[in-house]
Amino acid sequence: MHGDAIVTPETLSAKLGRGDLLAANCPSRAVLMHLTSRWGVLVLIALQHGTMRFSALRRRVGGVSERMLAQTLQALEHDGIVHREAFDVVPPHVEYSLTPLGVEAAEHVRVLADWIEVHLPEISAHWPADATPDATTDMAAESTRDAVLA
Repeated sequence: MHGDAIVTPETLSAKLGRGDLLAANCPSRAVLMHLTSRWGVLVLIALQHGTMRFSALRRRVGGVSERMLAQTLQALEHDGIVHREAFDVVPPHVEYSLTPLGVEAAEHVRVLADWIEVHLPEISAHWPADATPDATTDMAAESTRDAVLA
């Protein structure tokens, strides 16, 4: 009996703590959606350069609405990826920065973004001839969102 390991069923909390991205009820999916959303990726990359105020971040991440940027920042803050610091001054002053967890996540997202930029000519060769970058982005976002939520 010396070499026999006792096998115990894994608890639900252990399974949920580790995560199984392919399982429908996996909490990792929400984090994946926040990190890899259209704006989440760009916010992470922008904040790699340091702390930014909301307005500067909005200018840096071209095309994002105030509402979408606020929602993205809230989700990333909720996940412990972004730190929000509000200063008690008039007018209000709020700064955003990456947490240590956010720095690590941003490094991984940056690798993917760099890969995309290197391979963009090959990727775009598969797009329909009449597709605009925005239309392709919208199609991909819908496809990704549907896959993550499925």
